[in-house]
Amino acid sequence: MPPADPYAVVLDSPDASFELHANRVLTFLRERLPFAIWMVTRAAGKDQIVLQAEGDAFGMSPGDRFRWSDTFCSRMVSREGPRVAVQSRDWPAYAETSFSRELGINAYMGVPVPVPDEDGQLFGTLCAFDPEPQPAEMAAELPVVELVAELLGAVMASERALDAERRRSERAERSSRTDALTGVGNRRLWDEVVAAEEARCARYGDPAGVLVLDLDGLKYCNDRQGHAAGDELIRQTGQLLTEAVRTHDFVARLGGDEFGVLAIRTDGDGLDQLRRRLVRTFAQAGIEASLGAAARRTDVPLEHAVLAADTAMYEAKRARLQSDPALRGRLMAGHPALDRAV
Repeated sequence: MPPADPYAVVLDSPDASFELHANRVLTFLRERLPFAIWMVTRAAGKDQIVLQAEGDAFGMSPGDRFRWSDTFCSRMVSREGPRVAVQSRDWPAYAETSFSRELGINAYMGVPVPVPDEDGQLFGTLCAFDPEPQPAEMAAELPVVELVAELLGAVMASERALDAERRRSERAERSSRTDALTGVGNRRLWDEVVAAEEARCARYGDPAGVLVLDLDGLKYCNDRQGHAAGDELIRQTGQLLTEAVRTHDFVARLGGDEFGVLAIRTDGDGLDQLRRRLVRTFAQAGIEASLGAAARRTDVPLEHAVLAADTAMYEAKRARLQSDPALRGRLMAGHPALDRAV
């Protein structure tokens, strides 16, 4: 049986992870307030992602993703509907959602999970649903739900601060696995960082994205100006990428003239903005390069996003070569495989 004291649910294991605390909170709440399902969710851009769930009603489970604007929680956060709706169909803001129409939800309780210093954005919600109306007395339990949500938020803020420090420490420890020419990460470090970030994304529901950049004229530069000039072009590329991304993003040289950028806690819109910024940066520097980008999703882990970004980069390169005969002429010399691809 879970403890009766809501403080004890979180505070008796101060070193436990957010995930463990969230699961204990959900167990506690479902025992105390028997909604069909209790969930901790993440508000990530245009989506609401289920992080943890207690109960299996409505077919909802961890990893499920819903359009944020059409959820009960979005209406609760915007104050279009109350935090407790013992008969949710009495509230138009809830009744008009597809959640209500398609799933048959008829009772709701939800509160934000506040995370201090979380970029000023809502982290997510602690919420519950039931197919049947609930007794009016259920509203008296709202302060308990708000309390455990605040405690969860404090745990999350502490864990994320520690996580950021760990990320910095990881990079410092891995400094030996950097590319000697550019000073950015090498392929081995890239693989390690991508794997570690995927684990964080899965745990917190964070968005992320990958960009892959390939220089279009390195061989031409080597042939015409020598390998010292080619090395300088590669060094300049690493410097431009490092200066263009945010401090907590990660840049690596994946091999030869190919670079990768791991955009941390960046949704699809932010990833596209970064891609456009890099295109402008390299155009202004007079460096010919092709870029591809792909966002992480629940069904597309970062490892797959890397492959998708690489494919998008080659598609962008093919399109540039087809539309720019002069560029194609410079690059095709000595590249029969590229010629066949185009």
